[in-house]
Amino acid sequence: MQSIDLNCDMGEAFGNYQMPNDEILMDYISSVNIACGFHAGDPNVMQRTVNLAIKKGVAIGAHPGLPDLQGFGRRNMKISPNEAYQITLYQIGSLYGFVKAAGGKLNHVKPHGALYNMAASDASLAKAIAQAIFDFDSTLILYALAKSEMVNTAENLGLVSASEVFADRTYQPNGQLTPRTEENAMIIDEKLAIEQVLLMVRNKQVIATDNQKIDLKAETLCLHGDGLHAVEFAKAISEKLKFEGISIRAPRK
Repeated sequence: MQSIDLNCDMGEAFGNYQMPNDEILMDYISSVNIACGFHAGDPNVMQRTVNLAIKKGVAIGAHPGLPDLQGFGRRNMKISPNEAYQITLYQIGSLYGFVKAAGGKLNHVKPHGALYNMAASDASLAKAIAQAIFDFDSTLILYALAKSEMVNTAENLGLVSASEVFADRTYQPNGQLTPRTEENAMIIDEKLAIEQVLLMVRNKQVIATDNQKIDLKAETLCLHGDGLHAVEFAKAISEKLKFEGISIRAPRK
């Protein structure tokens, strides 16, 4: 049976505030990427989100980002490969502490925002991030943009990767995501998003902004949890995939 992982970025709140959709969304996904305090999240939120993920039985991943709370980690920063290595290793370790204390297992690492996009096309940053993951635990899975430098680097290093695709983002002809600064970066129409998901999962293709089909591997599908209709969107995609005979499960170590 064909399968796909549904992942979602979570734990992106602070203090006692809980993102309202987090608990409900975990009923429709198979893996979660938890913010590690640099772009969002703090020890309180990290602990609560880890415990919730264990309770819901979803695979847990670290979601390291750039040290940019004000910009939510979505602004490019000029960092060296060694700095990328350091901030990735530091954040994996911080989340792992909560996972281990709660009796859970760390399954994967997915870089966040600008760090993710920068490393998708910058081989030196991609290598630094992959090396940090490998050095921490070589059995962890790197969630990375399909057809990106991170996927290539992981393969060369001997690190398992999961090629990631996006339900609600448009694609450039080179396989990169359309920058959020452009008007057509997001897919708002639920029907169009589901059509894109099915094309990516079943046919391993996506229609780029120039209307040409490009090939890409889809092993994990990102659902954003901070949209206005995030829960309804996740439920609709989950139900459609199951209706099409596609099972939902996380990649395992």
